[in-house]
Amino acid sequence: MKKVTIAGFVLALLTIVGVRAAEELPKLPPPQKEHEWLKQLAGDWEVNGEMYMEQGKPPMKNKGSESARMIGGFWVVAENKGTMMDTPMTGIMTLGFDPEKKKYVGTWVDSMAARLWQYEGTLDPTQKILTLETEGPCPLQGGKITKFKEVIEIKDKDHRTFTSNAELDGKWVTMFKAEYQRKSQTAASAQ
Repeated sequence: MKKVTIAGFVLALLTIVGVRAAEELPKLPPPQKEHEWLKQLAGDWEVNGEMYMEQGKPPMKNKGSESARMIGGFWVVAENKGTMMDTPMTGIMTLGFDPEKKKYVGTWVDSMAARLWQYEGTLDPTQKILTLETEGPCPLQGGKITKFKEVIEIKDKDHRTFTSNAELDGKWVTMFKAEYQRKSQTAASAQ
């Protein structure tokens, strides 16, 4: 009986301490307007892309899909599925806004490479174009580390584009373009 009483007392004391500690913690900041912008990327999308592997030659076309969701109002996490050079591919993108840096930040990983791409970028004043900058190996330069600009442009609530550009010999060259169309609720429910 004595052990039960002591255990009950300790449990009550821990509960009081826990409640007091929670009351003293500062409130976490809510998502900012920059985080709100990311919400329009959430949803299920059909993707039609073109990859430009050689200058002057027609692009390789590919189709895929993206499923994106918000995490806590701060981050969008998007899973991309499709084919690249006739090989099935999965890619994961994260995007958020870092209030300390005052920049959008993100990452990209995919099933075709062992590289973690890290982005920093800015939103243009029209609130329609997010430009993300990164560096990584460029297939057109034999894997040489190259500067890239990835551009997400909002056309309307159901359409957007993505363009990946690499800096080659001092000029920006488009490597990949994709058109995103939001899947309709009817089509989404049929799947």
